[in-house]
Amino acid sequence: MTLNLCVLTPNRIVWDSEVKEIILSTNSGQIGVLQNHAPIATAVDIGVLRIRLKDQWLTMALMGGFARIGNNEITILVNDAERGSEIDTQEAQRTLEIAEANLSRAEGKRQTIEANLALRRARTRVEAINAM
Repeated sequence: MTLNLCVLTPNRIVWDSEVKEIILSTNSGQIGVLQNHAPIATAVDIGVLRIRLKDQWLTMALMGGFARIGNNEITILVNDAERGSEIDTQEAQRTLEIAEANLSRAEGKRQTIEANLALRRARTRVEAINAM
């Protein structure tokens, strides 16, 4: 028996297939989900989703949202998502460098918050590539 995982953004279905296991970044830490997991609903943090298919692990960069787990079905609704295999390594690294520079130049609370958020997103994309 397996789990059915569906990852949705407002614009598209990123993943809809059976998996053996996932590791999900939530606002209270990472959780692992295997078959027959207790039903929960949780906020999803900006972070890397790790997906196990038989003996292979895949990654996906998630940009925050919500997840519902129950009856061996996992539905993840996020603002944006990218499979680690589809992220351009050089572009992701450039985006990370720009985000770091923007944070160092941020003035005021609002700019600092926005720069930190952009940096977290950029780091997550790079991590999704490197975790493969």
